Amino acid sequence: MASLSVHPDRLEIHLTRTERTFAVRRDSIVVKRENIRSVIIAEDPWIWLRGIRSPGTFIPLVLAAGTWKFHGGKDFVSIKRQRQAVVIDLVDEEFSRLILTSQHAPDLIASLKLPAV
Repeated sequence: MASLSVHPDRLEIHLTRTERTFAVRRDSIVVKRENIRSVIIAEDPWIWLRGIRSPGTFIPLVLAAGTWKFHGGKDFVSIKRQRQAVVIDLVDEEFSRLILTSQHAPDLIASLKLPAV
């Protein structure tokens, strides 16, 4: 399962070796926090897939990993079975959306909240 690290200025997604192989991606994904538009928890992440896989791996309801291209952009996906996932909508980044299976989705959302000014 991908490791998500929240820093004051960025969110880093570090993929395992297996995930990098299935996703056909070498590098980690780094997103500026200011470019995160919304984050939600999805009980059924499969309904959030849009477009076509290019490149990546897809076994329906078992595994989806890689880039999904759609008219207007592309998403990065790492979904396993029927597990809870976070859906992160982005602006001005390589991907328009990240869909990632995570055991710690509520903690991730809490840590992404900015402190009150």
